[in-house]
Amino acid sequence: MINPILTPELLELLNAGDRAALAEVVASVHPAQMAEFVAALDDADTWRLLGMLDRSQAAELFCHFDLDRQAVLATGANRQAMAQMLEALPHDDRADLVQRLDPQVAEQILPLVAKAEREDIRKLASYRERTAGSLMSSDYATVRPDMTVAQALEHVRVLAPTRETIYYIYVVDSAHRLIGFVSLKDLILARPSQLVLDIMHEDVLSVEVDEDQEVAAQRIEKYDFLAVPVVDGDRKLVGIITYDDALDVLRQESQEDIEKFMAIGGRHQVGEYLRTTAWGHFRKRVYWVIGLAALGLVSGTIIHGFESTLTAMLILALYMPMVADTGGNTGSQSATVVVRALALGEIAPRHALRVLFKEFQIAFLLAIILGLLSFGKVLFLSRASEVPVGYSLVGIGGCIALALSLQVVSATLIGALLPLGAARLKLDPAVVASPALTTVVDITGLLIYFTTAKLLLGL
Repeated sequence: MINPILTPELLELLNAGDRAALAEVVASVHPAQMAEFVAALDDADTWRLLGMLDRSQAAELFCHFDLDRQAVLATGANRQAMAQMLEALPHDDRADLVQRLDPQVAEQILPLVAKAEREDIRKLASYRERTAGSLMSSDYATVRPDMTVAQALEHVRVLAPTRETIYYIYVVDSAHRLIGFVSLKDLILARPSQLVLDIMHEDVLSVEVDEDQEVAAQRIEKYDFLAVPVVDGDRKLVGIITYDDALDVLRQESQEDIEKFMAIGGRHQVGEYLRTTAWGHFRKRVYWVIGLAALGLVSGTIIHGFESTLTAMLILALYMPMVADTGGNTGSQSATVVVRALALGEIAPRHALRVLFKEFQIAFLLAIILGLLSFGKVLFLSRASEVPVGYSLVGIGGCIALALSLQVVSATLIGALLPLGAARLKLDPAVVASPALTTVVDITGLLIYFTTAKLLLGL
């Protein structure tokens, strides 16, 4: 986002070379908001501004630029400045940035970075995307179990300025295996002479480095952690994932689920709507739309097959949209709650029978209410309509109400079954459920509607 309100003031201070005043202005505004003001500057002025701030202040501001903006700044002529910035950035943020850069640009910058930071960046950037390893930071504090509380506090005091968080301090053995943790509160309240071993919590929850990042984020959310440790196959501590990164993941996953649920393909990134071209949005949407439109021809074929039924009872055509819309609404509700429950780990494909039975109960109750409402609607709206000889409006209304009730039940069960089936086949439930749901429900709804009419009205 670009916010130009402070831009003239920033340019004036930049041109005047007033470092003290510039630092004071930047410090007076939260870095996230200041990043919006700085976004209105061109690349050269942005680097001039960053160069006039102290290292920590510049890094904090740079962190709040969106990743694309960071990548653009890194590809400019200021390679040495970018290398110094990488050294000051949080460990996980700089690894994310290097992964976003063109490989050639990254290889030109990394040799300029100090050896320890360079190796850390390469290690974090080596983990597969969307795993806990790709999300974690190697910026954490550890203590040994044989330390006294006084020694541990002094050790943490020395580490604190260079660590992202010190509220959780992890206890590791001589092989750097995670064996427990203590909180800063634990250390403050304990007697100085006590051993860390005596006060540490051994039931520490962690995530594997190759686990999906969403698993780590959900664990932080479920247990209200500030951070969760990440371990390798030998139980060695390799990093931590903090709550702010977990929030970003949950937001990203929610965005992805929503877009997939609405049959939108491609990358699913938060905050990219305005940055994506109309052609880009078109490509993300067009394939499913065309495919479902082609599949929708089946609906036309069904209607054509029951043309004689419609001709004999034209009133049926008036209430086709009502039946289709009701089925689509109830099916979408069912699919939404099931997809969300699958995403949150509340249910799994093995719970299919329980889920279907619950959804059937819900659908049955909805069918009674909606059937009665549709029956009244037919009687009210068509009270002045001509009814073919030998039929009554009550009989036709009852037939439509029964068809709609059956459609509600079938659409609800289909809405639950599609994501469960997709999960069983190791497909993404959000991708399969919504795009296919509307078309499948339309097809089954038409079959139910006309079959019920033929059987009950003898058409």
